[in-house]
Amino acid sequence: MGKTTTSASFATGLAQAGHRTAVVDFDVGLRNLDLIMGVERRVVYDFVNVIHGDASLKQALIKDKRVDGLYILPASQTRDKDALSHEGVGRVLSELAAEFDYVICDSPAGIERGALMAAYFADEAIVVTNPEVSSVRDSDRILGILASKTQRAERGDSPMPGRLLLTRYAPARVIKGEMLSVDDVLEILAIDMLGVIPESLSVLNASNAGLPVILDDDSDAGQAYQDAVARFLGDERPHRFMSVPKKGLLERLLGG
Repeated sequence: MGKTTTSASFATGLAQAGHRTAVVDFDVGLRNLDLIMGVERRVVYDFVNVIHGDASLKQALIKDKRVDGLYILPASQTRDKDALSHEGVGRVLSELAAEFDYVICDSPAGIERGALMAAYFADEAIVVTNPEVSSVRDSDRILGILASKTQRAERGDSPMPGRLLLTRYAPARVIKGEMLSVDDVLEILAIDMLGVIPESLSVLNASNAGLPVILDDDSDAGQAYQDAVARFLGDERPHRFMSVPKKGLLERLLGG
C-alpha cells in the first residue's frame, strides 16, 4: 500500500468534502491509478496524449461515477518516462488548476522522471512512507529534492509545506521491533504528521474491487484516510490506530 492508494483515497476524500478534484497519474509505463479508481475500462486518452496534443484535457479526463466533482487523468501504459516534458506537464497542470480546486499528482515511487516532475510543479507535498528503514530513507531524499529542485525553490519562495502520511503501520510489530515507530520516523524526517494508516487487508480488498479504500466506512484504513483528509482541510482530529487495541475482559479471560 503506498502512493497510488493514498492519491486515490485523498482525491476521493477532497471531492466528498465538496472540492472539485482531479487526480493525475505520473507513473508513465505502469499506470495503476485507473485500476484502483475502477475506471481502467474507460481509458481512451491519457496524460501523454494531452501533453503531445493528440487529445484535449476534456477528452482525457474520466469523471468518477461514485463521487461528484472527482476526475481521473490516467498515465500512458505504452510510453516511457521521457514522454513527460517540463513544458507539456506545466501546461496541463495550469489547465487543471484553472478548473479544479485541488490537483493531486500521484507520484511514482523512487526518484525518477515522473516523481521529479510531480515534485517540481507542486505547491504542497504529502510524503507517503511506510515504517521501514529503506522507505524512510527514500522519503528523506525526496524531502531534499522538495527543498531544492522545485519551481518554488527556483523562485526563492518559502519552502514547500510537507506533511507525513505513514502507511502500513502495525503497532504490534513495532513492539516486537519489526518496524520503526511513529516517533522514529518523525525523528528521521523532521516534518509534521498528517496521519497514520494502519496495515489492513481492507486496502488490498478495496484495490482489487477498484474502490478507493476511503469509501469503505467500516474499515480502519478507510477511517484513517477520512481523518487525514479532514486534517488536511483544517479540522482537528485525534490520531488513531497508533497503539495496540486493548483487549476486552472476555478476550483476556479466554486468552484471545
